[in-house]
Amino acid sequence: MSQPTAEQFLQRAFDLELLSDRQLQEVWGSVGSRTAPLHEVTQFVIGREYLTNYQVEKVSKGERSGYFFGPYKVLYAVGAGTFARVYRAVHREKGNVVAIKALRKRYCDKPEQANQFMREGKLGLTLRHPNIVPIHEVIYDGKSYFLVMEFVEGWNLRDLVKIRRKIDPLQAIQLMIGMTDGLRYAFEHGLTHRDLKLNNALVTSSMQAKLVDFGLASLDENFEDDTDGELPNARTIDYAALEKASGLRKEDTRSDIYFLGCIFYHMLTGQAALTETRDRSQRLSKQRFLDVVPVQQVDPELSHWVFAVVNKAMKLDPAHRYQTPAAMLADLKLAENQLAGGNKASTAEEAAAALGNYVEPKQHTVLVVESNPVLQNIFREGLKKVNYRVLVIADPERAVARLHQDTASADCVVFCAQDLGESAIGGFNALGSNEKTRGVRAVLLLDEPQIQWKDRAKVDAHRVVLTMPITMKLLRTTLATLMETPVGA
Repeated sequence: MSQPTAEQFLQRAFDLELLSDRQLQEVWGSVGSRTAPLHEVTQFVIGREYLTNYQVEKVSKGERSGYFFGPYKVLYAVGAGTFARVYRAVHREKGNVVAIKALRKRYCDKPEQANQFMREGKLGLTLRHPNIVPIHEVIYDGKSYFLVMEFVEGWNLRDLVKIRRKIDPLQAIQLMIGMTDGLRYAFEHGLTHRDLKLNNALVTSSMQAKLVDFGLASLDENFEDDTDGELPNARTIDYAALEKASGLRKEDTRSDIYFLGCIFYHMLTGQAALTETRDRSQRLSKQRFLDVVPVQQVDPELSHWVFAVVNKAMKLDPAHRYQTPAAMLADLKLAENQLAGGNKASTAEEAAAALGNYVEPKQHTVLVVESNPVLQNIFREGLKKVNYRVLVIADPERAVARLHQDTASADCVVFCAQDLGESAIGGFNALGSNEKTRGVRAVLLLDEPQIQWKDRAKVDAHRVVLTMPITMKLLRTTLATLMETPVGA
């Protein structure tokens, strides 16, 4: 397409609602002539911040779409992945800057993929932690499916490492503490990441680490290959390889811990722990994990405190790895104190012996299946007061799948039907119908208009139905009774 004249360019921008009438008149008043060169006009609108370079390029090419997502105006493209593109955008009325993650057009007409994208996005709505990039809205505007997220001013960790070559050990530990705490919080809310890498760790201008894309990696397992030439399932292939090599099931938090260790290794040494390749067979090979050069050989000058944490996080045998993010977090904080205080350990073994003393608290775990963020917090705070470990999942199908994979992941499940509707009773009954999960203790909470569903619930001594409104005290008493009730009694 031939380059437009200045007049054609400005008319297009006006028709697309990128320029207001006042701005249009100001441009003409400043350039002085409708025959002014196009570059003079584009320099003016960019200089006045009426348009961005990204918008100018699209308008010049005659593109008619992709400028708005609902009430948000796109400023420029940030990145692109297998199934979505990311943009920096601004609300047209409020003026707040956000990040937009939009489903690629090729998937918008495919209900299964579009619904999964929206469902995974809604799960992200429940996560609120200073070290996790929050999702504010999940929107379908009639044409596009997109998530509205916080826009982080700063860098992704890969770019930061490229700039600095290495991250100072103490600062690297502090970034790791933030990321690990975010991972701990998500794990306790029933979510693993499954795509931990430098690109998915953002660092603010004040050096605060924030993890992005929780739960979205699983989309790649059902999405077709990308025509850009990316590997199919590129976001999950490393996890699949690790799980095969170490015998872990999918969505085990210890896989996230391994790749968190890889991030720490890369920050400290300036090089990747795993050989970086696009060859699928090499990425799936167990040898790739066996060939990792120990961090102390890459940079012997580093502190033994960091050696100890990296080595334990990256143990190929998951039984010797950190078992939970909380355990890794405890060692990172101890290592930070030792490093900041100038305390030295003579060997990595000595440092490892000084660390590794975290004891997981013995608690009963309650999995709450609830989609309303307000009610999630009520359950979480109310149950934590009596020393329950609380996991929260917004999707009954995901909760059932998790328990089918590992029945020991929760001592009791509470399905809340108030907002989830029939999917809650469906999940409750699915647990009771499956031979593997029928022994899992469960509570179904029905709202007053749903009381008629009570007869449809598969109950037992360890599977009960309560009708709302109920007090937190009654729920705690019911849970305590269930914990003491032998399965099958």
